[in-house]
Amino acid sequence: MAAGSRPVLAGVAQWIARDLDPASSPDPGVLMAQLAHQAAEDAGGGRRLLERIDTVGLIPVAGWAPENGPRRIAEEIGVAAAKEIETGTGGEIGLTLVNAVAERIARGESGVALVTGCNLFRVLEDAGRTGAMPEWVTPGALDPDSPKPARTGAPEVLGHSKMGHDAHEARHGLDAPIHVYPLIENALRARRGRSLDAHRDALGRLFAPFTRVAAKNPYAWFPVERSARELVEPTGANRMIAYPYTKYLNAVLATNQAAALLLCSEEEADRLGIARERRVHWLGGAHTEERAWLVSQRPEVGGAPSMRACAERLGARTGLAAADFDALDFYSCFPVAVELACEAYGVAEDDPRGLTVTGGLPYAGGPGSAYTLHSVAAMAERLRERPGARGLTTGNGWYLTKHSACAWASGDPGAAPAARAAERDEPAVAGPEPLAREDAARGPARVVAYTVDYDRSGAPARGIVVGETDAGRRFVANTPDDPAWLADFAAEERVGATGTVAPDGARLRFDAR
Repeated sequence: MAAGSRPVLAGVAQWIARDLDPASSPDPGVLMAQLAHQAAEDAGGGRRLLERIDTVGLIPVAGWAPENGPRRIAEEIGVAAAKEIETGTGGEIGLTLVNAVAERIARGESGVALVTGCNLFRVLEDAGRTGAMPEWVTPGALDPDSPKPARTGAPEVLGHSKMGHDAHEARHGLDAPIHVYPLIENALRARRGRSLDAHRDALGRLFAPFTRVAAKNPYAWFPVERSARELVEPTGANRMIAYPYTKYLNAVLATNQAAALLLCSEEEADRLGIARERRVHWLGGAHTEERAWLVSQRPEVGGAPSMRACAERLGARTGLAAADFDALDFYSCFPVAVELACEAYGVAEDDPRGLTVTGGLPYAGGPGSAYTLHSVAAMAERLRERPGARGLTTGNGWYLTKHSACAWASGDPGAAPAARAAERDEPAVAGPEPLAREDAARGPARVVAYTVDYDRSGAPARGIVVGETDAGRRFVANTPDDPAWLADFAAEERVGATGTVAPDGARLRFDAR
């Protein structure tokens, strides 16, 4: 195949099982092979398209760790792929993989590629309660401390699985997205100068349209339309998780979902007789990472400069601005990810095009690192309905730490840029240098960002502060854990508030004045 070929997305397939007995849950390798068949049928290429697969790219599957996952899938399909790729983890990695595969197609290094991912978190959660794991779970795969066996003939690894936080952040509670994103949200609210009530209402208005999209999506985990008020009002069913987020504003990971994409060159599509109206053209992609990797060391906690760099890089590669896209899907694990994406790409939060084609991670579902395969599949279906339309899909890993984007078009997008044949998409590190952090801070200090975690009864249980000493050095601390004190702390704007910080055992403690 000649270098410079236009990569096209030929076929897509999605799968969901809301009610699934763990004992009868499908083996992920078999399931993803079945989805590859469905994607080939969707393309109109059938078995002939599958037989041409020379590359298999796989997003990590929780609990399923064969020696070579891509090869296992290829064997289930009945092909022998010459190139086998597994990825690291992160919400950005699906699009990073799509971009890498598309670049290989553009350079003539691949003709037909399968990109797939699957997670059965709900099955694993249900099985964990009974203690009877499905037969497909690899021994030790769910235990992070279990020694990993040596692998022979292992696939190429794309990306990495570097943790998004360090041990000091984890000791203070900054060890999971449900704790970190609310802290970033509060920093953004303070930067925008909104009151607590006004910002809460804005979060509801932002995500209510997402629920309307999810309600019409047959592959959404929660296909339920909800009002803006219903999303942000704490109730028994919608308890506070971490201020200012209620349960309905959090990504849902405990789903059973899978997806498959088949990409190929324009020449292969012609050779296989794939109808032009089924083809969705890949126009380009980008991938960036924050230079200030740790949230506690970011000069602007309520910002994402590397996301802006990703948007700029995509624009430079494709010649497209946000206004040129007809459909958008911004990675939506939490509201602040969407708010900052709107800033980065220059899109209004109430843009009439909408900000999702799936319904987003809190409503359509976020199956681990594989959500973006679903957004690409949904985008393909949307663009096929409008020949000549363009779409933008984005990804986000860890705590607004890693970013990715893909531009798509149906119909005839014009000649492929000659530069695409030689280009390799390497992640760009962007944004300011990290600030120095003092893990034994003591003395006067001020709050830069904060959140309050709540227990399952809805009572405030822990305060987390990222602050600065008078010397301008960052720190992470916890507040007093008295519920009444925490309730008062969460009732007012605390960014910019002053107090004192001091060691408290292995942690730091911040007391407001």
